[in-house]
Amino acid sequence: MADGRDDKTCASCGRTITWRKAWERDWDRIRYCSAACRRRRVRPADLALEDAIRDLLAARRRGATICPSEAARRVADGDDEPDAWEALMEPARRAARRLVAKGELEVLQGGRVVDPSTAKGPIRLRSVP
Repeated sequence: MADGRDDKTCASCGRTITWRKAWERDWDRIRYCSAACRRRRVRPADLALEDAIRDLLAARRRGATICPSEAARRVADGDDEPDAWEALMEPARRAARRLVAKGELEVLQGGRVVDPSTAKGPIRLRSVP
């Protein structure tokens, strides 16, 4: 929190948006962290990835984790390209960050919960206990 204003979550990528002086007049209207996210928004494939993450976790025992690639593979299933799921990896991570912001999910690295906005490298996803 800076200057008494709460941080926000980007509606597209799920990363934390920290208040900046330049946004002082528009802070209530800020929804995206960048021009790229504003252009990208949330598309049907992004919503399908969120649903795939929820479905995969619901099918597992409580406390079990999944890899974002599992959701990407599920959404890409049926695509003619054998490696189409690879293009969905970053969108799957964005979907996971949005679900974390909604309070539905935790992102783990090395068995520990981490901030999804700053996590680099392999991650696992788990439903909030």
